[in-house]
Amino acid sequence: MSVDTAKNPDHAPVPAAGPELVRLENVTKRFGDHTVLDGLDFRVDAGKHVTLIGPSGSGKTTILRLLMTLTTPDEGTITVAGERLFPAPAKQVREIRKKIGMVFQHFNLFPNMTVLRNITEAPVTVLGLSRDEAAERARELLELVGLADKCDAHPGQLSGGQQQRVAIARALAMRPQVLLLDEVTSALDPELVAGVLDVLRDIARSTDITMLCVTHEMGFARDISDQVLMFDAGRVVESGPPEKIFGDPEQERTREFLSAVL
Repeated sequence: MSVDTAKNPDHAPVPAAGPELVRLENVTKRFGDHTVLDGLDFRVDAGKHVTLIGPSGSGKTTILRLLMTLTTPDEGTITVAGERLFPAPAKQVREIRKKIGMVFQHFNLFPNMTVLRNITEAPVTVLGLSRDEAAERARELLELVGLADKCDAHPGQLSGGQQQRVAIARALAMRPQVLLLDEVTSALDPELVAGVLDVLRDIARSTDITMLCVTHEMGFARDISDQVLMFDAGRVVESGPPEKIFGDPEQERTREFLSAVL
């Protein structure tokens, strides 16, 4: 993962780029008079785990919402796997969206469906998989997230941590090229957080999926990240490997933030 430095000369040096999967160029997003993202440029390379940190309201989640097409930028372009996501025709956007999975803060499971049905519904209706093929994949994923015995349960019968693990399995069932993680533990009771983070660590270590993660869990960010970006006021103020960002940050704003949260 790297950050374009031509427009941002104060950024720390970044490693040489690999195959590019996601790119945002000069992306600006406003809500009324408030600029959430301000001429943002960055890229995520295939197979990398990139974590966005920074204070609430700095624009991190807005980036994920743009990639999910839940909102659109006011300016700039977004490409995924070499194809334009914005601006682009609606049909092209739908096809690109199949390459992106997201796990939200809240689980958003269908309460009237079993766990298995929650995971298989989108692969069947969107990807055209057979019910049998989708169910086989779902069972593999439930084993991966430690819920192999919950296929026939309904979300209301599960703890919050279990529901979030189902949501992770549901996102992976679409076989996305990039997995977006938006504060996936923020709605959980503290005693449930570790289990969900352990599942994500296992996925990061055992698969080649690209991850773009927004989190306030700094230990998790240090563990799984290839690259960490520090956001403030809609801009990247510092970028680097976790050992650099957490161990020897260059920017005062990064030091201030980390001293407040660590």
